[in-house]
Amino acid sequence: MPSLWMLLSCLLFAAMGVCVKFGAETFSTGEIVFYRGFVSMLMMIGLARLQGLSLRTPHWRMHVSRSVSGSVALSCYFFAIGILPLATAVTLNYTSPIFVALLLAAVFGERLRPSALIAVLTGFAGVVLLLRPTLSADQWLGALAGLGSGAVASIAYVSVRELGRAGEPEVRTVFWFSLVTSVFGLVGALHAGPHVPAPDEFLTLLGVGVFGGLAQLAMTRSYRYGRTLVSANLSYATVVFASLFGALFWNEIMPWSSWVAVALIVASAILISLPARKPRLAQAPSD
Repeated sequence: MPSLWMLLSCLLFAAMGVCVKFGAETFSTGEIVFYRGFVSMLMMIGLARLQGLSLRTPHWRMHVSRSVSGSVALSCYFFAIGILPLATAVTLNYTSPIFVALLLAAVFGERLRPSALIAVLTGFAGVVLLLRPTLSADQWLGALAGLGSGAVASIAYVSVRELGRAGEPEVRTVFWFSLVTSVFGLVGALHAGPHVPAPDEFLTLLGVGVFGGLAQLAMTRSYRYGRTLVSANLSYATVVFASLFGALFWNEIMPWSSWVAVALIVASAILISLPARKPRLAQAPSD
């Protein structure tokens, strides 16, 4: 059942990407980010009340780091979706495990295993292969934004790890992230000039928040009740769903070289997520 929750999460995240891409035809990135955060924030408030959970936190510094970096990464990701083929933007966003490994090694002093180093190089080779043959000149800014979303998201993921170790409930973490995202998006929307959405456009924006919020909850349930490594590896099904949606709505058919690149990026991320093999203790001889 946990695996089904993760697959549902992947489908919902891909559906969110569809809504973002449709919304980007009319609305600025800031407006879409605002709706993503605001709707999710309301959902977390309701869930916290059902659970009798306080949203006050003693770990506000870690929440600031997680929320600001997450909001920047989300903005880059949504900007990339508006410019790139959906599956390409999603794949670039999923380079975050590669950057997490580099961040843990550079900042936290964690040793980068030889297998992890090979995985990092493989992942970046996949990025080069994904971008070089398929993108036109006017898409490179979106490509940089997509890659940037994966890089900045690594800071958010490390912060989430630290919040989990501090005992922060997931609902509280998502609430503060959604609150900061709402403010972040509102500033961007006011700068670009907000639009009053028509009823069908409002449903698209609502879908961004609802699909994103439900996807986070399904993903959380999968990680809570399932094996972390299995859930993490299944999360890459989002790329498959995104490619199917891209072909269905925008006739985005990726060439074989792009699928090879996707395979390299996903394989590198999975290899990085594999736990280090612990040395076996020698058994004492029996009497």
